[in-house]
Amino acid sequence: MSAHQSAIEFSHVSYRHPGGVAVLDDFSLAITRGETLALVGRSGMGKTTILKLINRLLLPQSGEVLVEGRATSAWDPIRLRRHIGYVLQEVGLFPHMTIARNVAVVPHLEAWPQSKINSRVNELLDLVGLEPAKFRDRFPRELSGGQRQRVGVARALAADPPILLMDEPFGALDPLTRAEMHREFHRIQAQVRKTIVCVTHDMGEAFALGTRLGVLANGQLAALATPTEIIRSTDPEVKIFLAALPSLSQG
Repeated sequence: MSAHQSAIEFSHVSYRHPGGVAVLDDFSLAITRGETLALVGRSGMGKTTILKLINRLLLPQSGEVLVEGRATSAWDPIRLRRHIGYVLQEVGLFPHMTIARNVAVVPHLEAWPQSKINSRVNELLDLVGLEPAKFRDRFPRELSGGQRQRVGVARALAADPPILLMDEPFGALDPLTRAEMHREFHRIQAQVRKTIVCVTHDMGEAFALGTRLGVLANGQLAALATPTEIIRSTDPEVKIFLAALPSLSQG
């Protein structure tokens, strides 16, 4: 796949923690613009490392990671990270800031006019299903877990980045709220059409979110395919995750 088609590309990337085994070993992957790639793997298989390599919190020890056709080592780190939204499992909202201020963190750093910030905050709260008049002046402690997660998504989208990274984004939610957030995710993605990389240890969540699924094992991709193709995989590592699913229709 050529660079102009790929939003993100890993080219023969290796990375090992100091004194440890290789987390990624000659790892290659191309992520198409506008797709949602869900990466599944056990703990320690490199899921979060992949996200950190994309936004240059880490640099590859060999090979290259390219974002929009440019190696991450060639990007200014701040510009790169503002080009990429990041949604975390624990959300990480600032407790002393209102919801509006939390959503507006990056626009404030980018010195947007206050009128533009206000308009963007209202637009995003509407997008994630939180009525602006009701929620913008509240504080995170006044919201439920699902509502805080919605604010986290709004904050990640605030400066309209083309790429969104999601690290176990809904793992801390109860099953019913989680299923609701999966539906909301699809509604929001249908409107914003971002390139999304979501990592999870839960194959059910990967099926619920991804247009393609990748299964990580031993520093490599054991499988990379559509959900329909993954179901038919005979790879032993993939079958372990499939066997853990109570039902492929869940989520």
